[in-house]
Amino acid sequence: MTVDINMVVSLKYKLTNQQTGETIEETVADKPMEFLYGIERIIPTFEENIHGLKAGDAFDFGIVSSDAYGDRNETQIAHIPVSVFEVEDGKMNEQEVYVGALLPMTDSEGNHLRGKVMDITPEIVVMDFNHPLAGTDLHFVGEILEVRAATEEEINHGHSHGAHGHHH
Repeated sequence: MTVDINMVVSLKYKLTNQQTGETIEETVADKPMEFLYGIERIIPTFEENIHGLKAGDAFDFGIVSSDAYGDRNETQIAHIPVSVFEVEDGKMNEQEVYVGALLPMTDSEGNHLRGKVMDITPEIVVMDFNHPLAGTDLHFVGEILEVRAATEEEINHGHSHGAHGHHH
């Protein structure tokens, strides 16, 4: 079987920063990445690059940032009043809010976001809501481990259920 729509793909890969060679993420054969191909939960350009491959096939390709997690967008930097982060005693929890912390937030429209604290002043917390890999050109090297037809239940649910069945 080859990688195509409604197939469950299991693969191992090493993801690096195309410019620096720094390893960003790596999976291994005994803990592979598994996903339902073609449902837009994976970078579309990643899917394009593995389309038609079969178990045992290797891959090695790059994806420019604009085709991955997008370019960095300065409008995604927010200056938020410290009062938003204060707890009952009127102080900020410095165990949770510190430079470098990734914090779950909700915008004015109820959307859930994750932001990285970039700076803290007495009045403002500066947060970056860009994806952590925005502006990074990616390089993937790996191997397709298994390709199988998705079950009707997996297709209906929009994700693979893995080797051990359904776990929501």
